[in-house]
Amino acid sequence: MEVDKIKWNKRFASENSYLGERPSAFLIQEIERIKRLTPGKAALDVASGEGRNSVFLAQQGFKVTALDISEVGIDKGRKRALEAGVVIDFQQVDLDSFELLFKYDLIINFNFLLRPLIHKEVKALNPGGVILVDTIMQSPLLLARHNPDYLLEQGELLKIFEPFTGEIITAEELIQGDMPTARIFFKKTDKECMQT
Repeated sequence: MEVDKIKWNKRFASENSYLGERPSAFLIQEIERIKRLTPGKAALDVASGEGRNSVFLAQQGFKVTALDISEVGIDKGRKRALEAGVVIDFQQVDLDSFELLFKYDLIINFNFLLRPLIHKEVKALNPGGVILVDTIMQSPLLLARHNPDYLLEQGELLKIFEPFTGEIITAEELIQGDMPTARIFFKKTDKECMQT
């Protein structure tokens, strides 16, 4: 969607690093468990932005594909990867229409909500693969400034994942402050028999 691309290009161009250079705190917190649980090293970073999480995963030995709508974000991610000495497959895509054609051992989806895509992401996991989602929930302040379609309701993320065949390893909602978030760490069953 052209409007989204323009919006994110503008945000990523406005600052040296829109969300900072350090990877997500949730990703740092869970990286050792991720490495223990994933059946392989193929990773997908959905809505990768400027690549901070992609670079971190590549430094941990993952073969990362990073998807984002913003060419500005992708260019910054490529520069970060080059500076870090890692190889990442950055792809500029519109996630509203993008189809996940490959299988992954790890999928991360941070600061982005497209509900139908979550089902596709779980389907794109290899048996035994894991997915981490950490995204923004509704709050009075955010509802005044943002489209509610892109904000989770309280308890919603857990409800989205409950029908999938696998194990919810961690699920929490951090509701303090003006930007509450919901997080989940899900491991797909080792057998290919997921409900959709």
